[in-house]
Amino acid sequence: MDDLLKDKRILIVDDEPDILETLKELLDMCIIDTAPNFETARKFLKNDTYDAAILDIMGVKGYDLLELTHKKGIPTIMLTAHALSADNLVKSIKEGAQSYLPKDQMADISTYLIEIIQVREKSAGKSRKWLDRLKPVFDKKFGSDWKAEHKEFWAEYDRVQPVTRDEAEKML
Repeated sequence: MDDLLKDKRILIVDDEPDILETLKELLDMCIIDTAPNFETARKFLKNDTYDAAILDIMGVKGYDLLELTHKKGIPTIMLTAHALSADNLVKSIKEGAQSYLPKDQMADISTYLIEIIQVREKSAGKSRKWLDRLKPVFDKKFGSDWKAEHKEFWAEYDRVQPVTRDEAEKML
């Protein structure tokens, strides 16, 4: 599956050098640009094109960068530790992110990237596989009723991003 990532251009933005280095190692099949701050990332986005972006939320103005990637049609994963909350998950999706990933789950980053790139290439909008895969993590971190506060949002999300038959069969 990692063949799908070979030579894909990925922008990674995080203010933690060890996170940037780890992601570069995990995605060594890709062409990676890294930025430690908002200004550097903005310059990259102004001058280059990307198949996907991975953005930290805190310390790099992640939501401002998400606005830029969304305007450019770049599928984006929000990667966070300090902004890990149900509210930030909802905000990320509302503002255009295709996925929201806790940093402690980044070892599987290639799986999430493949998914958003495949969806983009098929012009299929967004996928909910990432959310289904991370639901047990979110249940543990946010509590089992974490969707209750944003009930209308999640009802609309489920309506717009229904589970496919294949996805439902895999969950059983």
